[in-house]
Amino acid sequence: MSETYDFLFKFLVIGSAGTGKSCLLHQFIENKFKQDSNHTIGVEFGSRVVNVGGKTVKLQIWDTAGQERFRSVTRSYYRGAAGALLVYDITSRETYNALTNWLTDARTLASPNIVIILCGNKKDLDAEREVTFLEASRFAQENELMFLETSALTGENVEEAFLKCARTILNKIESGELDPERMGSGIQYGDASLRQLRQPRGSAAQTKQQCSC
Repeated sequence: MSETYDFLFKFLVIGSAGTGKSCLLHQFIENKFKQDSNHTIGVEFGSRVVNVGGKTVKLQIWDTAGQERFRSVTRSYYRGAAGALLVYDITSRETYNALTNWLTDARTLASPNIVIILCGNKKDLDAEREVTFLEASRFAQENELMFLETSALTGENVEEAFLKCARTILNKIESGELDPERMGSGIQYGDASLRQLRQPRGSAAQTKQQCSC
């Protein structure tokens, strides 16, 4: 049976190697922690249908390799992404310092309108923390990002990160700030009926006559 949904959003999970991007995706899709996680080679993929603000949304999520040698491969997947989780590891200042580069890539290669949530992952390792919540929330504010600390191990805030991003995209569609019809928006209508709602009345009647399916 094919899934029915109102919208499809293309998402990216980006950030330095070892920050737990694949584990976040796995926790969101499978609802469990990925024990044997190796570095992602190139790009991995997952999808899940969620309910956001009364709409059914399919999230199509591309998990990108964080290692520099895969950068040219992963960059090609940025195009046409509606949302992104920008991930750093709270126990590694190095991954936090690299955020500006990842952010520039996302806004340049995906879309200037891409909705991004900053995720400080490995919240469960608070004793080894190198980046404070306050510092990261300031960075998020300065760069107009949403922000959450997450734990792919315990699942804390993982679902909320994806849903918060999806909710913001949906709000922007409803306010007219984002146009799903625009090339490279990273948004597709799941239901043809939604598209017909947006058509002038005359053209809807024409469509009915043409369509014999």
